[in-house]
Amino acid sequence: MFDTVLVANRGEIAVRVIRTLRALGVRSVAVFSDADADARHVREADTAVRLGPAPAAESYLSAERILGAAARTGAQAVHPGYGFLAENAAFARACADAGLVFVGPPADAIALMGDKIRAKETVAAAGVPVVPGGRDPDLADAARALGAPVLLKPSAGGGGKGMRLVRELSALDEEIAAARREARASFGDDTLLVERWIDRPRHIEIQVLADGHGNVVHLGERECSLQRRHQKVIEEAPSVFLDEATRAAMGEAAVQAARSCGYRGAGTVEFIVPGADPSSYCFMEMNTRLQVEHPVTELVTGLDLVEWQLRVAAGEPLSFGQADVRLSGHAVEARLCAETVSVKEGARGFLPSGGTVLRLREPAGDGVRTDSGLAEGTEVGSRYDPMLAKVIAHGPDRETALRKLRAALAETVTLGVPTNAGFLRRLLGHPDVVAGELDTGLVERVMDDLVDTEVPDEVYAAAAAVRLDALRPAGGGWTDPFAVPSGWRLGGEPRPVVFPLRVPGLEPVTRGVGGAHTVTPDQVCVTLDGVRHTFHRAADWLGRDGDAWQVRDHDPVAAALTGAGHAGADSLTAPMPGTVTVVKVAVGDEVSAGQSLLVVEAMKMEHVISAPHPGTVTELDVTPGTTVAMDQILAVVTPKEEQR
Repeated sequence: MFDTVLVANRGEIAVRVIRTLRALGVRSVAVFSDADADARHVREADTAVRLGPAPAAESYLSAERILGAAARTGAQAVHPGYGFLAENAAFARACADAGLVFVGPPADAIALMGDKIRAKETVAAAGVPVVPGGRDPDLADAARALGAPVLLKPSAGGGGKGMRLVRELSALDEEIAAARREARASFGDDTLLVERWIDRPRHIEIQVLADGHGNVVHLGERECSLQRRHQKVIEEAPSVFLDEATRAAMGEAAVQAARSCGYRGAGTVEFIVPGADPSSYCFMEMNTRLQVEHPVTELVTGLDLVEWQLRVAAGEPLSFGQADVRLSGHAVEARLCAETVSVKEGARGFLPSGGTVLRLREPAGDGVRTDSGLAEGTEVGSRYDPMLAKVIAHGPDRETALRKLRAALAETVTLGVPTNAGFLRRLLGHPDVVAGELDTGLVERVMDDLVDTEVPDEVYAAAAAVRLDALRPAGGGWTDPFAVPSGWRLGGEPRPVVFPLRVPGLEPVTRGVGGAHTVTPDQVCVTLDGVRHTFHRAADWLGRDGDAWQVRDHDPVAAALTGAGHAGADSLTAPMPGTVTVVKVAVGDEVSAGQSLLVVEAMKMEHVISAPHPGTVTELDVTPGTTVAMDQILAVVTPKEEQR
């Protein structure tokens, strides 16, 4: 085993790898950008090395700086985690050239499986069934030959980046252009492939583990069908969809796929499975790294996959065979991401968020595990992936695991940074999810049932109680009755104490406290109509059951004087902090309703800004590369009737 390992990543996966290194008695080296100087993974490592400025290209994606850090700290191996350089064959080769062990598969296997086109051809030659499709340079022709619907995918990467489902071939050219932009931004390669789309498919993947002595085993499957925008949000092991015969057949196909590329280490073979016929599974791709969802496999097998990555990289053989692998119970994982719902777009408007973690509470206990990179004071920006943590539950059966995970998400508190915890909790309680009736389109179909853009009255009441508590005179002795916020008036009936309040993105409201209430530095309780409601609090944030609201004071006089918060219906504003990547119009251009005008990107996610109505672009305040803040005005489209 190694003495020192450098972890070439950040956030929750860096913390996760450091945990296993500590358990093995191996010294850990963290690396960090300037934005992560005080991050949790930096504090938990035995030592840490600054890489450079915050942009990933100058820090976490700089092979030269990472290899320099390894040399300075005496590291013998580099663990890449996932993302950044984890599936970069050139980096794996650079590690070998520098005399370092890359904790992952051989560079040739990474290159082969990283090219989805070559990967499909290779596994098909090994007898593994694949999805019908086509590739560049005949992409458009292949798509039309397949017929709608088709799925566009980047050849050079995964994670849902650049994937586009095209249901109408009339939109094919525009979707190809958008997919190329995302692929180029995410992977530096805009090569695409197209596959026949299978309606209501299930996404099932097989975890494989291979050593350098010719041994390859699979560790069962993970069901990853609950997705939004082709991004996994919930994963579980095992899948309720597979019988033992299909599980064994898919496992053997995964083993053959791994052997076909000379694989070594932990990897995942992903399959698309028709909902009506699990035996008609088809290979999609192989991820040549540790997966985000690896904890569910660890909990049902009892194996530490990071430990086995390290042991295999150190040259050790697997100490068990396929017959020794046993699955025990059921595990479910939820991905906690920094994102919020745009109240302007309702349930369809999930957008990246950010901020400072003011209060943090992460669930733990019997059968509950949290893998996290968070700490109170953590600054969450828009430069990196929005995933902050993973909450995982394990139980003797699926029903128990789901119940534990719902409860764990309800206990999760990340005030200061909006997350999807409440949404995930409601998703896990949806009848189709509870019944195991899953497919990759389910989340989008039931989204309106899972997201409520209305703020409950008790939230405003709790915010008013906090404001009221802050107005109470401090200290003892005589108190001027006019200074007490009680509504008391000389010679008259007490008047209700009300406060003008505002949740960002919503119109201001005026609310009184009403009912009994108690306020402490980290909690507020209010009683409305005989029902007691308890919230976590920090600054102007309130949270409960995984949901959170930022409730600010609203000064109507100041707002009227400055026009703050009222950009106007003709103004197009940034839905999130990010960078403008595409500008398709100029001042003076006439546009139609719904026409795409600009693209804003944050956390590797594109958001298209469209014209709200027919008209003329009369103001354009940004160019490609402009960094924008949330709600910043980007352009103004003046309706035609106003131009007469």
